[in-house]
Amino acid sequence: MADSENTGAALLLMDLMPLTVPAFGGDDALLGRLADAAAAARAHGVAVVHVRVAFRPGYPELGARNKIFAAATSALDFTEANPDTGVHPLVGVRPEDLVVTKRRVSAFAGSDLDMLLRARGVHILVLAGVTTSGVVLSTLRQAADLDYGLVVLADGCADPDDEVHRLLLAKVFPAHADVLTTADWAASLGG
Repeated sequence: MADSENTGAALLLMDLMPLTVPAFGGDDALLGRLADAAAAARAHGVAVVHVRVAFRPGYPELGARNKIFAAATSALDFTEANPDTGVHPLVGVRPEDLVVTKRRVSAFAGSDLDMLLRARGVHILVLAGVTTSGVVLSTLRQAADLDYGLVVLADGCADPDDEVHRLLLAKVFPAHADVLTTADWAASLGG
């Protein structure tokens, strides 16, 4: 992407929270790559958007039939007041970054993400986060239906199931997105 095209792009760093990264397959190496990707994005005019998942005390947003969050919230504290639902400090939030709180798996569900992106003229999304089979997949599908151009950072995603992670990156995501490494994507920003 040339610098003039970068203003229409946003890097979505999703569910990179102290609560989720170690629990769902992420590590410090992943966070380091994504901190570098965020720095490259900012340097080239790409918006950086941090997406976190959090709920009010008592989880009033969750229905009794929601299996994914029923399991997760019984084991982990996903309330807004828990500091571990904030953006992971190894990735870091800069003043110019946007932080979005979502209430479901997709970054769009229960958030104002689409409105923020459209207000900024964003039409290309670069996706990364934890988990590949959760927030990345759900956001990719919804973003494709909303006609966003898509890039997935292959080494910027993690999942507790390595087989599912590899299958999504190799077979599912390429039908909707360019799948690149963080280094290749960052190198494309100045071209």
